[in-house]
Amino acid sequence: MTTKSVAAATAHGYPRQGGNRQLKKAVEGYWKGAVSAEALLAAAADLRRANWTQLVEAGVQELPTGDFSLYDHVLDTTVAVGAIPPRHRAAVDADPLAGYFAMARGTQDLAPLEMTKWFDTNYHYLVPELGPDTVFAANPAKAVGELREALALGHRARPVLVGPITYLLLAKPAPGVSADFEPLTLLDRLLPVYAQLLADLRAAGAAWVQLDEPALVQDRTPAELNSAARAYRELGALTDRPKLLVASYFDRLGAALPVLAKAPVEGLALDFTGPAAANLDDLAAVGGLPGKRLVAGVVDGRNIWINDLEKSLATLGTLLGFADTVDVAPSCSLLHVPLDADAERDVDPQIHRWLAFAKQKAAEVALLARGLREGASAIAADLAANRADLASRATSPITRDPAVRARVAGVTEADARRAEAYPQRARAQRIRLGLPLLPTTTIGSFPQTTELRVARADLTAGRIDAAAYRERMQDEVREVIAYQEKAGLDVLVHGEPERNDMVQYFAEQLTGYLATRHGWVQSYGTRYVRPPVLAGDLSRPHPMTVEWYAYAQSLTDRPVKGMLTGPVTMLAWSFVRDDQPLADTARQVALALRDEVTDLEAAGAAVIQVDEPALRETLPLRAADRPAYLDWATEAFRVATSGVRADTQIHTHMCYAEFGAVMAAIDDLDADVISLEATRSHMEVAGELAEAGYPREVGPGVWDIHSPRVPSTEEALELLRAGLEAIPAERLWVNPDCGLKTRGWSETRASLDSLVGAARRLREELAG
Repeated sequence: MTTKSVAAATAHGYPRQGGNRQLKKAVEGYWKGAVSAEALLAAAADLRRANWTQLVEAGVQELPTGDFSLYDHVLDTTVAVGAIPPRHRAAVDADPLAGYFAMARGTQDLAPLEMTKWFDTNYHYLVPELGPDTVFAANPAKAVGELREALALGHRARPVLVGPITYLLLAKPAPGVSADFEPLTLLDRLLPVYAQLLADLRAAGAAWVQLDEPALVQDRTPAELNSAARAYRELGALTDRPKLLVASYFDRLGAALPVLAKAPVEGLALDFTGPAAANLDDLAAVGGLPGKRLVAGVVDGRNIWINDLEKSLATLGTLLGFADTVDVAPSCSLLHVPLDADAERDVDPQIHRWLAFAKQKAAEVALLARGLREGASAIAADLAANRADLASRATSPITRDPAVRARVAGVTEADARRAEAYPQRARAQRIRLGLPLLPTTTIGSFPQTTELRVARADLTAGRIDAAAYRERMQDEVREVIAYQEKAGLDVLVHGEPERNDMVQYFAEQLTGYLATRHGWVQSYGTRYVRPPVLAGDLSRPHPMTVEWYAYAQSLTDRPVKGMLTGPVTMLAWSFVRDDQPLADTARQVALALRDEVTDLEAAGAAVIQVDEPALRETLPLRAADRPAYLDWATEAFRVATSGVRADTQIHTHMCYAEFGAVMAAIDDLDADVISLEATRSHMEVAGELAEAGYPREVGPGVWDIHSPRVPSTEEALELLRAGLEAIPAERLWVNPDCGLKTRGWSETRASLDSLVGAARRLREELAG
């Protein structure tokens, strides 16, 4: 195989945290005052150098820069274009680093930026706030500084920035700005700032700059596509700029592909994995990219299974005729996968050979680039080993359980519906629970203290036995129950001290899953999770939560919620198998959870919460693909929850997402109560639910738990009053936005005092 120039291996981005989560420790140390700003920045520079070294050692020839972030790359873009919200301007001017984190997390005096999911991933970004008065100004310090670091080390580097169209399409109207304001109208104001950034990067030595435009893989209006065409026509016409590589990922470009193919830019980066495989036929339909560079994303950057090297090499061979240069890359940034599978020494050796984390994916990319340059014969031994690994997985008994498959095949429509309609259930539940108007509750978890983590580590290390660990967790449950009773909460939780993570905890008790020790992935800021790996058919060997629920309920006369994670979230926050339809896997999870729900009810639970925060994030990016997904996703939730009596109240919870696109699906879940994030979005979800005619009970959050600031009673009361404008009092609950595991006890007590106080005052107002 030959091409018009030598195929290179490259990447869009790399995990930021380091092998031992050094970034998390440095940033949180800075927040606590234990790490200086200088030490934090030095630690970040060390991690960047380590990342580049790993990529080079894997065989990657062109390295990304600018993808590294102390918190979030979209927030970095906000800083780079000078779009600092007015409320944060003084803090940023006084201390840019402290001001940066104030935008991310807030302070006691400053509310943070809104946070939501990055497309259909579990990564959260900080939403830009823009308005008619926004003034942009180029701030190239980070992009230029990191490029110079890489060049000084002798690397071939390509800066990566969020593109102008995606940046504006991800933005929202700033507080106080009309909801009708469209940030994309600021494009003419923003493009000169990008022109300045490009000029500065060229002056610093950039030969290429990558502008990420993943928003263009979503359904876009003709006006939005015209804006994209104009943006890249203007940027392409600049004389003082590097070559431009416009990148998309997560899905097919569709109507945006001919727009970008015609644009006067030197290259496109396209995803050719999963649904984005359609880009191959679409590229042929537009006549390819003559005279341009194509960066082909043929290694899945979002999952952890080994690549089918022969299949990818065949795709690359087809692409050779479509562009002057075909380079090889993962489908997207490797931010979405753990760092190194070789660190997982406890994984079954048979399964281990099927795994590829970021480091291994970089090596796959380099191997494919070599095969593209030199021909398949040059990598024949690697291809043979890869075939054997793929065959091992396809034929392994680990992946197939006939009993599980038979049970899934036997699911009926009746299994996915409650026997009684909601009005009848609501009456029965009010009688059974006897709750006051505006009942108060929390979402599930309470602070995961150092003492709890130490106890968990001691159990893992064998310093304490299971009995001692259980006793320590029961002590915590007693304290949490006693605190909630004293605080005046109406529906209690046991606090989940025994749970390491809301998905991993369950995965460790279900067949088919395996847990990693070092498989950390960034969710937001310094919040890292270890998504479990779903390798085979799934079932529940024994009850998972009943003992903890029963113990907590024995300590109080108030109702305690049983707490579970829903089937879609179990999949979305895991690395799922790619060898069967996701709907089939969801039904397996749903049946396992159905058994747990009915066991909780049998143990006396009157309230059972099944969280589905990932329902929105897993929504396909293209509207045409959504109905099929929502059908199986809502069915899976109902299968999990429909085996209970009318007087058992089913709750669900969602957070940090744009809910408008799934309002009908939220109704189709048929939960009795839903709690949602509403604080950062200023209670807008309550209005959306009302507009959609949502008929059930709702708990829009009144405390942003992802910020360290403590809301006052007045703030919570103001949000509740806004909620009451959309949701009648008899259907309104009072709760935080999300679980409390990341918060400390002092702020938890103060914030819940505000929450309960606001509910009591509003009850008095309504009664008066």
